[in-house]
Amino acid sequence: MNYFDIERLNNKKIKLGEVPIIIPSNGYSKPINNGESLIDDGGNEVGTKGDMYSKIIIDKILRDGCLDNDPRPVYVDFYEGAKYFEKENLIILPNEEVIKIDKNAKVTEKENGIEVKSKAHTISVNQGIECTYDLTKNETPLSSLRPTAYKTSIAEIIWIYVLESNDLVEFDELLGISTWDQDHKINNWWKAWALKDKNGNYILNEKGHPTIGATYGETIRRRHMLKKEVIEQIRNNPDGRRNICSLWQVDDFNEMHGLKPCAFQTIWNVRRGWDGVDYLDMTLIQRSSDFATAGVINQFQYIILQKMVAKELGYVPGYFTWKPINVQLYDRHIANAIEMMNREPITFESTIITDYDKDFYDIRPEDISVKGYPRELVKKKNPQLSFELGE
Repeated sequence: MNYFDIERLNNKKIKLGEVPIIIPSNGYSKPINNGESLIDDGGNEVGTKGDMYSKIIIDKILRDGCLDNDPRPVYVDFYEGAKYFEKENLIILPNEEVIKIDKNAKVTEKENGIEVKSKAHTISVNQGIECTYDLTKNETPLSSLRPTAYKTSIAEIIWIYVLESNDLVEFDELLGISTWDQDHKINNWWKAWALKDKNGNYILNEKGHPTIGATYGETIRRRHMLKKEVIEQIRNNPDGRRNICSLWQVDDFNEMHGLKPCAFQTIWNVRRGWDGVDYLDMTLIQRSSDFATAGVINQFQYIILQKMVAKELGYVPGYFTWKPINVQLYDRHIANAIEMMNREPITFESTIITDYDKDFYDIRPEDISVKGYPRELVKKKNPQLSFELGE
């Protein structure tokens, strides 16, 4: 068994004046692989290439990850009907359960309870992680260690690069769950980064919708970047090596914006294969990856984008490579990460279907499907896990 060094982590948290982490179990078996797949106790290949990379990356973070000192995000906890004892750094719930809180937590006593904001630490690594998939072999980052929300990730990539949008209602509409006209609520995971005024109200665009401001789809729209810097460049000069699309545009950040891009740069190249086939390869550079929650999703959705661009240009999708720089686990995700390490993967082969006949900018989520992902079996064997995010 490998053991996550919880004592080392907790010693540092105590020095920072914070409550130690308690996890149910810190043991897991070191993942064995042959470079293409995980290997089980019987010597058999199991799971997908995404399962292999997921276990390798989580293992590396747990073994080598360093704790940040002063993270930007915070956890927000609310204890209804609780009482706060400042001197002892305690909260006592109505059932008399005692909650120890960090010394540097921000505590607000409200009419119906206590709100606590505490630092959302991560453990992270900055080196040694790269994942490559041969799309001609249907290698996939889709993991069976927990269910993957691949339909939402397809909608998101279309929202950013096809609609070139920062409008959160438009994202909801792609998902088919827009309720803005009825209740003024946003139903997608971007609502945490919507622009708000000092009173906490959404700042609305000319359509009367909330947005994430000058970032992601808005950055693409202003420059029509994917079309100009990738699609047209490759169409006019297939052997060029300057096909780069970067969401990291500092001038945009001078305006109001939500989350700065994490998966921020794609580099595209045509490969003239010795088999006579012209392939489109792509590399995704990511400055930061909250791996347990979105690492698989980010890889998968950019493979979708690669296949969409390859179809538009008439090339065969080739290699996809993911190069993350800082890869992290939130401290409150550690128990779930260890649970994922102990789960048995499911072997399957999935295919991304792009069987549509339309222009790139007319593509919608229903034009793309995934065949062969055993979602119900994954849900039954390796149920979904809840990952609390810092705000």
